[in-house]
Amino acid sequence: MAHLTREGDTLWLRLSAAEKVEGVHGDLHAPVDSVVSAVVLDDAIHAVHGMKLPGSRLPGVFAMGTFVNGGQRTFAIVHHHPAGGVAVTFRDGSYTQWIVSADDPEALVASLGL
Repeated sequence: MAHLTREGDTLWLRLSAAEKVEGVHGDLHAPVDSVVSAVVLDDAIHAVHGMKLPGSRLPGVFAMGTFVNGGQRTFAIVHHHPAGGVAVTFRDGSYTQWIVSADDPEALVASLGL
């Protein structure tokens, strides 16, 4: 499962080897000062919208990779289990948001200290 962590002034999204293949992407990082918000999602799989470019998706089961919806670019690493997750929104950078599955989304958001 992907790991979303804060290390100093950088937010990291580290992917497993399988997620790198399925998401057609490596680990991501962004400066903490570009984060607008980090919110808990009760149903992360249904928060992912748009056309998959590139990545893997089985509706209602998993969404991994880049998703484009209008002018928004989302990077998602979402599994149907656990259902919850975290959405991190950015003011600038290559992605508008990251959506990530989490066993305990509330604790994850708190650990980021944003």
